[in-house]
Formats: sequence, C-alpha cells, structure tokens
Amino acid sequence: MSMKVMLVATVALSGLAGAAMAQDFNDPAEFAKQREQLSMTPQGPEGAPWAQHLGDSMVDTAKWKKDGPATICFSNAGIFNPWRVVGMHNFQAEAEAQGDKIKELIVVDAEGKDEKQIADIEALVAGGKCDVLIVSPNTTAALTPAVEAAAAKLPVVVFDRGVNTTAPVTYIHPVGGYGFGISSGEFIASKLEKGANVLALRIVPGVDVLETRYSAAKTIFDEAGINVVGSEFTGSDRAKTKAVVEDYLNRGVQIDAIWMDAGDTATAALEAFEDAGLPYPVISGEDQQDFLRKWRDENLTAIAPSYPTYQWRTPILAALDILAGKPVPGPEWVLPQPAITAETRDGYIDEKLPPLHYSLCGCQNLPGYPARWGGSE
Repeated sequence: MSMKVMLVATVALSGLAGAAMAQDFNDPAEFAKQREQLSMTPQGPEGAPWAQHLGDSMVDTAKWKKDGPATICFSNAGIFNPWRVVGMHNFQAEAEAQGDKIKELIVVDAEGKDEKQIADIEALVAGGKCDVLIVSPNTTAALTPAVEAAAAKLPVVVFDRGVNTTAPVTYIHPVGGYGFGISSGEFIASKLEKGANVLALRIVPGVDVLETRYSAAKTIFDEAGINVVGSEFTGSDRAKTKAVVEDYLNRGVQIDAIWMDAGDTATAALEAFEDAGLPYPVISGEDQQDFLRKWRDENLTAIAPSYPTYQWRTPILAALDILAGKPVPGPEWVLPQPAITAETRDGYIDEKLPPLHYSLCGCQNLPGYPARWGGSE
C-alpha cells in the first residue's frame, strides 16, 4: 500500500491544561440508558461489531466531503497498558487494510500527559495537513477545550474516552462505563450474601469511562447491601495491585470479591490469595488471555466484562466515511459491549496469543494477524 505513516513527538505546553470542568459520574438516567443498551440488538454487518451501532441517530457529514486519499491525524492518550497496545495494533492494521484510501497516517502519543496531548492537538491543527483528526483523550475535562477548538476547524472523531462537548462529529465508544460496571457489579452481587465484602481495584481517577464503571458497580453493591471495604488506585501496575491486596489480607480484612475497573492486573490480585493460602474470591477481570486461562484452569467464579479493543478499528472507518460525505452514527456511535461468561469463555481462549492479549480485538481478519499482536502461527 502507499499510505505513509508518521510518528510525531511534540513537547510544547499549553495553558489549556489547567482547565477544569464539573463532571457527574453518577447519573441515574445514563445508568438506566446503558443498562438498556446492553441488551439491544445492534445494527450493521453481522459478525463485525466494530462496524455496528446501537440506535438510529445519524449525523450528516456532507460539509466535510473531500475527494482523494486522506491524511488522517491521530492524537493518542498513550500506550501505557496492554489494552492500549492491542488497540494501537488494531488501529494501524485497519488503516493498512484501507489501502490507497489513506495517503498518510500521522500519530502523536501524549504519553499519558494532558499538557502534552493539548499541545499535540494544537500542533496538528496548526500544521494544516490533517483532513480529519481522531482523538483518544487522556482525561475528560482537561482535553475538552482543545478538542472543541480543533472541531471548529476540521472534522474531529473522539473515541474510547470522552470529552464534555458535542463539537466532534461523533464520539465512538462501546456502551460505556456504566455498562461495564453493571455487568460486573450485578454478577458479583448475585454471587454474594448481604453483608459480604468487596475490594475495588481501580486504575486512575478522573477518566469518565473508569469513574462511571465504579459508580455503577458501587450503586449495585449498595442496593444489595454489599460492603465496599476499599477503593484503591493501582495505576495498572501488577506489583502494586498484588501489594494492595496483600495489605488488606495481612490486616485481616475479609475479602469475598474483587471488583476491577479494568482487568489487566486481575491475575496479580489472585496471586495475593494464593500466597496467603486463601481460597480465590469472586472476581471480575477482563477479556485478557491470562485471566481467561486462569479462570478456566482454576475454575474461578468470575466474569469478564469488556470494553472491546475492536473499537480501535471504528475511528478509521468513521474518518473515511466523514470525508466521503456519508452519514455516520452520532453524535455518539455506540458499539455493542458483550461480557464473557463461564458459558462463552472457552471460545475466546487462544493459546497462540500472548497472555496480555485482549480477546475481543476483532483483529483476526486484519493484516499481520496473529504475529502483529504477538501471536504465533
């Protein structure tokens, strides 16, 4: 293919980084909406959930129509955990699969820093090369002004994490954080008696899809009379995750279940119980291979809610449709968000893929599979 790919480093800072906006991560109406969406039948091509959508709302993109191959710019929050590694492989492979529709793909990595991502976006827009800008925000409030300013000058597609503005053409995401928290929270509550204890393990504060995961699960636990004995941030670090759980166990805290707002360190949490000689708790993980295999091998009582990495394919599809003047789902493009259960688990296990691979990648038909994702033939 003729697509040119550029990785750009930007170091300038912007005063927009200090922007703060009030956020509501406990919205009963949104909770109810996402609970309903979890059971909706999606529209779109069967077997391709990254191209499907929930609901009927569409956005007219005729004003952005542009002939010829596109220059697509992508401002990424960063590649700081396995989920984002798998996602970035998906993103690049989908762009490659589009062949000559894409002239150039320019990618900038914010390295998990709001200030750098704001500067990245400003530089991309000022450079004048981008036909469309894709943004995966680092945090919600801080990136809102930068996204809003960019959307005034060119079409913007936001995905994964949201911002507090409807200025982008569309915001692509699976059902959402409430949906993730509902799936995992309801499962755990169904397996515990009233008065049981749950330890919540979280990544970082301030990210909408993570905050709403906890908000939804906490609502369910409160309604069921289940105690949240701790809510701890681990930074997605395996050693810290294990140490946090060990600390609770060493203090004699009874932990009947582990709830996680992201499951990339689920097996590390379980190791703390192994070392202490204690039975495994009920646990919510995610669709990583290591967790699914552990679940199978140890016959865990578990669920794997998902925030599917196949969503990293969708922004490329959206960008090309926008530049072709085709209507796209919006202002939110909501993708289906399945949960892996004991009944469906084994169908997602693939011993050829690495332990930290996310199974709902939708990547099996993309260029370079499975080697691109660390798999073996």
